[in-house]
Amino acid sequence: MPIVSFPEESTPPELRTQVRDLQEQAWPSADGPLAAADAPTHDPLLRPWSMLLVDEGTVLAALDILSKEISHAGQRYAAGGLSTVVTRPESRGLGHGGRLVAAARETMIARNLDLGLFTCDRPLRAFYERAGWQVLPGTVLIGGTPQDPFPSDRPGFGKVTLGDFFSARARQHRTSFHDSRVGLFPGHVDKLW
Repeated sequence: MPIVSFPEESTPPELRTQVRDLQEQAWPSADGPLAAADAPTHDPLLRPWSMLLVDEGTVLAALDILSKEISHAGQRYAAGGLSTVVTRPESRGLGHGGRLVAAARETMIARNLDLGLFTCDRPLRAFYERAGWQVLPGTVLIGGTPQDPFPSDRPGFGKVTLGDFFSARARQHRTSFHDSRVGLFPGHVDKLW
């Protein structure tokens, strides 16, 4: 089964509609189904890159990579993160999501990002670790904006931060991310990728 990838806005409509349906199943919106398939899910400034595992025209798993420059501990990094990782319910447990998450890590490396950072619900930690991601001990990601921050350690949120360091400079400074607060500030659309 091939993994196909596109800039979010260039994802073929028949695939994008399926992805939107899977996202709505996983995270039902309070106002009913999500916007039309051609409307973006993510802030275009984060350069959303969609990756889909497709079997004979059916999307089995999907995710988006969001990226931007961040500053941390006096250094600037090209950072990326996983967002909207979803697997078709009847296809769960077959390794499709893990394959896609591992491929996303390789895609971030190929796209010359310095590092990858994201949060997940605590019960999903082992899933991401099996795909090559590492828990960053004590790391809190700060989403939202500097004026309206959205931290990953907010009460009742239950998130863990995962990441990996791709460039030599990022690997050299990896410990600066441990037990620290990292300002992602992706905005109000993608409060916390």
